[in-house]
Amino acid sequence: MRAVFGLVGALVLVLLLFGLPVAPSLVEIFQGSLGDQAGISRTLAKATPLLLCALGMVVAWKAGMYNIGGEGQFLVGATAAAALGGVGLPGGVLNPVMLLAAMVGGSLFAALAGWLQIRRSVPAVISTILLNFIAIQGVAWVVRGPLQRTDGTLPQTQPLKPDMMLMKFDPRFDVHTGLVYALLAAALVFIVLYRTPFGFQLRVVGSNPRVARANRIDQDRVALASMAMSGALCGLAGAVQLTGITGVLGDGFAQGWGFLGIPAALLGGLNPLGVVASSGFFAALLAGSENLARFSAGGDKLIYLMQGLAVLAYVGFKAWSDRRPTAVPEEI
Repeated sequence: MRAVFGLVGALVLVLLLFGLPVAPSLVEIFQGSLGDQAGISRTLAKATPLLLCALGMVVAWKAGMYNIGGEGQFLVGATAAAALGGVGLPGGVLNPVMLLAAMVGGSLFAALAGWLQIRRSVPAVISTILLNFIAIQGVAWVVRGPLQRTDGTLPQTQPLKPDMMLMKFDPRFDVHTGLVYALLAAALVFIVLYRTPFGFQLRVVGSNPRVARANRIDQDRVALASMAMSGALCGLAGAVQLTGITGVLGDGFAQGWGFLGIPAALLGGLNPLGVVASSGFFAALLAGSENLARFSAGGDKLIYLMQGLAVLAYVGFKAWSDRRPTAVPEEI
């Protein structure tokens, strides 16, 4: 409900603030994102890493651990996967190992921030921001040092062999089987959060720590586990982007997926199913901006406006709904 309201609200606010001349830009955005098979493929390919990063934010934020380090965990996961690219194993065997290594790397990187908050009282919101810079500089070092391609011509890793890449549904387009992994992850996160005792404990710790203490829930364990799960999802996003799209890790690998996962998670109401819709919305804007840029100089800046307005619309609706009086059941 809130995700839909944010999407519609963004479009309405754009039209109200800037008038109907914006409408042709919206048409170009639609044509570039959903107008044909190529546009839909671009949208789904962009939604894949975004959905995984947004799910990572949902898990951590539900536990009250404000993880802002999705970008760093994304890069650590991609680096772990790229480091295994030269291992002499068949691609069909190596690819799952690369994805698993990415999840472990991202998990440990995020767990470090959780440990700092629990044991050293360093807020996760601060440590995760700073860890992003460490990950960015770490990638810059490895692609010029231990993982640089053998010919040494470019600051990037050796290209992955074709059998190490995720399978594409159609060779002409970018969408690949990583989309299936992302959707399965969304279903799994929903089940964990809302159908398991651990998920209940995680939500209690995040929403009311006093109740958690009263029920003797180990808040430190839950918080650390939530950060580890969050990092694993963001790390998986990095490996999926590496093995599904780019095939190489270089300076320009970070495209802001970890950062964009935060508004996507908020617009989705911190609900795994809502995040599927919000990630699709943001991905469609990004895919449509490529088409819009061909017809309007600087017109793609409208995308950032719509992203911001969508989040503001969600925040406004949430504030309004939270202030609405709730009916008190009559006593019998």
